[in-house]
Amino acid sequence: MKSITRRDWLSILGMAGTATLMGAPLGATKSVDNTFGRNSLDSDLMIRLNANENPYGPSPKVRQAMTDAFDNVCRYPFSYYTELVELLAKKHGVTKDHILLTAGSTEGLKIAGIVYGGEGSNIVAADPVFLALQNYAAQFGTYIHKVPVTKDMVHDLEAMEGRITQSTRLVYVCNPNNPTSALQPAKPLADFCDAVADRTVVFADEAYFDYIEDPNYPTMIKLVQEDKNVIVARTFSKVFGLAGIRIGYLIARPDIIERLDKKTVAGPNVLAIAAAKAALEDEAFYDFSIEKNRIARKMMTTTLDDLSLNYVPSACNFVFFHAGRPISEVQAAYRKEGLLVGRSFPPLTDWCRVSMGTVEQVEKLCAATRSIFAG
Repeated sequence: MKSITRRDWLSILGMAGTATLMGAPLGATKSVDNTFGRNSLDSDLMIRLNANENPYGPSPKVRQAMTDAFDNVCRYPFSYYTELVELLAKKHGVTKDHILLTAGSTEGLKIAGIVYGGEGSNIVAADPVFLALQNYAAQFGTYIHKVPVTKDMVHDLEAMEGRITQSTRLVYVCNPNNPTSALQPAKPLADFCDAVADRTVVFADEAYFDYIEDPNYPTMIKLVQEDKNVIVARTFSKVFGLAGIRIGYLIARPDIIERLDKKTVAGPNVLAIAAAKAALEDEAFYDFSIEKNRIARKMMTTTLDDLSLNYVPSACNFVFFHAGRPISEVQAAYRKEGLLVGRSFPPLTDWCRVSMGTVEQVEKLCAATRSIFAG
C-alpha cells in the first residue's frame, strides 16, 4: 500500500474541503459570497440561523494559518500559548498574567461557575440570559437568583443589586445580552459593575462586544485594569468566525486568573491557537464581517418594520423579535421554508431569536418571514 505523505494528506483535505475538519459537512450546498475567497456552507436541507455563528469565517488567512500548523498537532499546545497571550495582553492594555486562554468562552464561563459556585453560595443574573455559567454552577449546589429583564430587554441593574446577599459570590452580566440582543446604557452599567465589584465578583460576558457600533462604548476591561473584582470574557467564535474550533479567553486580575486556571479542563488546541493569532491580524476580514452583519441585520429589521412586528434594537449578530405565537410553531414554520431559527428562551416563549447569515441567506429569511407573518 502506498504511504501518504503530508503533502498528499493536505491535498486530500483541500479536495474533501478543509470543511470536514473545520466544521462544514461534505456534500454541503453553497451560498456564494466570494469576497474572501470562500463559500458559506449549509447542510443539504437547512440554512442554520439558530446559533449566532459568522457564516463567512474562517478567513483565508486563518485557514492558511491552521494548515501551516498541522505539523505541530503532534505537540501538546501549552508551549504555543505564550505568543497569543502576549498579543491579547497588548490588545487590551494588561499584562500576560491577566489573560487565561479557554476552549471557547464557554469553558471560561463554566470554570467561573465552579470557582464561585457551590453549596451555600448564590449567583445573581438576568433572565433570560446566556446560561452556561449558571447552569454549570447549579450542578454544584449554587442557588441562581434570576432577575427578569426590563421592558426594554436590558438587565434590571437596580433589581439585580437588590438581590445581592452575603452569600452572593458572583454577579453575571451579559452585554450585549444573549438572547435579547440589547445593549445596556453605558454609564449605568459601568457604575453598577464598579459598585458591585466592591461587594463581590462581577463576570462581564462580552462575547458580542465587537458588534457594538459606538466606538466610545466602555468595556469592563477598564475595571480589570483598576484591579477590581471583575472578570471579562471574550471569544473568537463570533466576528472572527471560529465557533467550530473553540477558543476564547478571560481577562482578570492575576490572582483571579490563577484561581480560575486551576479549574480549566480543556483549553485551546494547536490549530485554535494558530487560528486566533492570524484572526487578530486580519483586520480586513474583521471589518468585512462587521459590515456584512450590519447589512443583513438592517434587511431583517426592515422586514419586521414592514410587518409591524416588535423587535429589540440589536447590538449583536442576531435579532430578537416578538413572534406573538409559541416558538415551537414559529420554528416549524421556518423549517418548512428551509431555515433553522432560535430555540425557546423562557419566560419569553413567544419571541424568536434569529441569527444573521450571509446576505443571500438573510434574503431567504426575509422572504420566509413575510410569508409566515403577513396578513
